[in-house]
Amino acid sequence: MVFSSTLFLFLALPLILGVYFVVPRALRNAWLLLVSLVFYAWGEPGFAPIMTASIAVNHGFGLWIDRTRRARHGRLVLGLALATNLGLLGVYKYANFFVANTNTLRAFAGSAPLEIAPIALPIGISFFTFHAMSYLIDIWRDVAVVQRGVVNTALYLLLFPQLVAGPIIRYHDIADQLLARRVDADGFAEGWRRFILGLGKKVLLANTLAAPCDRIFALPNTELTPGLAWLGILAYTGQIYFDFSGYSDMAIGLGRMFGFVFKENFRWPYVARDVREFWQRWHISLSTWFRDYLYIPLGGNRGSAARTASNLFTVFFLCGLWHGASWTFVVWGLYHGALLSLERTRFAAWVQALPRVARHAYTLVLVVIGWVFFRAETLTQAVAFLGNMSGVSSGSARLLTVPMLLQRDVLLALVAAPILATPLVPWLHARLDRAPRVMTEGLFEGAAAVGLLAVLCLCAVMLAAGTHNPFIYFRF
Repeated sequence: MVFSSTLFLFLALPLILGVYFVVPRALRNAWLLLVSLVFYAWGEPGFAPIMTASIAVNHGFGLWIDRTRRARHGRLVLGLALATNLGLLGVYKYANFFVANTNTLRAFAGSAPLEIAPIALPIGISFFTFHAMSYLIDIWRDVAVVQRGVVNTALYLLLFPQLVAGPIIRYHDIADQLLARRVDADGFAEGWRRFILGLGKKVLLANTLAAPCDRIFALPNTELTPGLAWLGILAYTGQIYFDFSGYSDMAIGLGRMFGFVFKENFRWPYVARDVREFWQRWHISLSTWFRDYLYIPLGGNRGSAARTASNLFTVFFLCGLWHGASWTFVVWGLYHGALLSLERTRFAAWVQALPRVARHAYTLVLVVIGWVFFRAETLTQAVAFLGNMSGVSSGSARLLTVPMLLQRDVLLALVAAPILATPLVPWLHARLDRAPRVMTEGLFEGAAAVGLLAVLCLCAVMLAAGTHNPFIYFRF
């Protein structure tokens, strides 16, 4: 079940909230856990038993780690627990990828290919695995108390707002909230506003930009022109931001309605002035997870420049592979690892000496180039796409042209996306707050209320009409 659906908006969510605030506080976690199980099983009931078994195993590992973390064999217990989770992820996400690449090598050697039945990918398994590992590592590090009851352990791992597409909620950030939290009118209203804003990002902007993007990336290379290539990747640059940040906003808003406070996942990443700052603003829950649970344990930047670069490449190789079992994701990860390593050399001083506008342009160009690998189905397609963007190669547009794709809704989205991807609206709000109260009393609040109502109505109309409604991060 997805948040941007009429079923969830007008039936499931009111029912979930209604029961949540009626049942005794002692039963609220059990109700949310039941809802989360149904939410996940709605689309993939076959994977629900696997997830529940994994929860039971991780709950047991948590108790075991808590008892043995000071013992001589404590590290072995932690290692076994992490290996179990990584093994589950490896089987479901990477087995087919491993066999396909092994068969390529075997073909060169003249050996018969390995046979393996296709393994379906459970939705959200990457997020689920990182949540489970956070739970176990935080218990090991003694930064949070183990959950004695399986209901609370299961709720942390399965909590439906962040279950299938994040953000990645660290266990130590939410451990106390699992035991006690407070919902008041202001918090609920804040959560509802945040949810609607995220819904608007997703339905009105991401879905609109997805339509031309998907059609362009589906073209054969011979049909691709520089104009189509640039339109496709710019549309995708907006789509992936508003799709994922919109989902994060909805998750944060839903959590707030139930009394949970989740950390921010995006902070205007496209206004960054170098790639390092981009990663401090983009998918913050993932980048900080890798920083705290992998990069720093590897040594971080405490060693030589070569060691730091090696650590960065390791982290971003795994970051790319985490996103998908494809060489395009691996190249995307290594590309960002290379850029971050470069920005730790004297090159960084040269970038910082540039005018602010040039630094923004430098960052955006590099990020957009990276998105080509992220979106392309194969490395061959990515290289051909970059060739068209640079003008080195060009096909002939017989199936599609740029004017055919620039319908009114797409044009509006392309104009609105760059504006709404910057902190312009919060800046205007802050300016109004500094104006005399007699001039602004209720002005912004009233306009915001009307705007939110309009966004909700427009989203409902578009969803009822059955518009294109994919979620990019569901496949990770």
